[in-house]
Amino acid sequence: MQTLIDIELLFLIGGTVVILGAAHAIAKAFRTKLDPTGHGTFYQNLMARIYAWWAMVLVLAVAMLVGKIGTVVIFAAISFQALREFLTMTPTRGGDHRALCWSFFFILPAQYLCIALELEVMSWIFIPVYAFMFIPIRAALAEDTTDFLARTARTQWGLMICVYFVSQGPSLLLIDIPGYEGENMKLLFFMVLIVQLSDVLQYVWGKSIGKTPISEKLSPNKTVEGLLGGVLTTSAIGALLWWATPFSPLAAWFISLVLCIMGFLGGIVMSAIKRDRGIKDFGTMIPGHGGVMDRIDSLCLAAPVFYRIVIFYYGG
Repeated sequence: MQTLIDIELLFLIGGTVVILGAAHAIAKAFRTKLDPTGHGTFYQNLMARIYAWWAMVLVLAVAMLVGKIGTVVIFAAISFQALREFLTMTPTRGGDHRALCWSFFFILPAQYLCIALELEVMSWIFIPVYAFMFIPIRAALAEDTTDFLARTARTQWGLMICVYFVSQGPSLLLIDIPGYEGENMKLLFFMVLIVQLSDVLQYVWGKSIGKTPISEKLSPNKTVEGLLGGVLTTSAIGALLWWATPFSPLAAWFISLVLCIMGFLGGIVMSAIKRDRGIKDFGTMIPGHGGVMDRIDSLCLAAPVFYRIVIFYYGG
């Protein structure tokens, strides 16, 4: 049984690498047509998404090799960098420093420790209940009341978005699914694959036939045609990958549809935050392509929804 599982997972990753390599080669070969001026944004943005895919495949391939604990550590590192980018762009005061220290060096690792130790119930409530109460208490003890509500809310939601939501990815490995034991790594790969693929295809469809902007203020490059084309195409691909999941073909299609929509909404929410702060990217960790948050924004809302669909409808 384990051999079959490994072959299926390797097939998913190998197939993604082949398709990604082909897309990379085609984009390079047609660079002069995609970017006739030598500095066009379409080619640059397309390559940014392709590079994000390479990073995603590398991370998941490493996760496959190192197992559950290694996967938890990898996602914890992603959360740490994402939280750093999220909170760096927001103004802080001296009264916030202790609360921020607790956020980075206790709350974040404690959340992932709960997952590593398979304390599922605690992982569900630790941040949205206990951390949400602790942050304003710790900030209040600093006796700095200037903009208190907004400051504490930024820290709370930084933890929710960058840590709690992202941690739902490795939490998939803890779900006991009858008849699917030991295969949950494929669910994690499926989720990331569908969300990232939808992002790329929405962009390609939008640039190919897009005419109607969805929101000129939040994301002027996203179009209705691009959204529909990307979501429908990716959902069809998700249905074809049902064999790698515990879902039926119809359920795989519907769940892929939900993932695509939540990924799109996650991108919209992150765009609203960036517009509010007057910035283009969350960070500069990936030269020319922003930071970690810019690459995982679609996953932030998709991961918790996917996790709950799986555990409520397929968990033993």
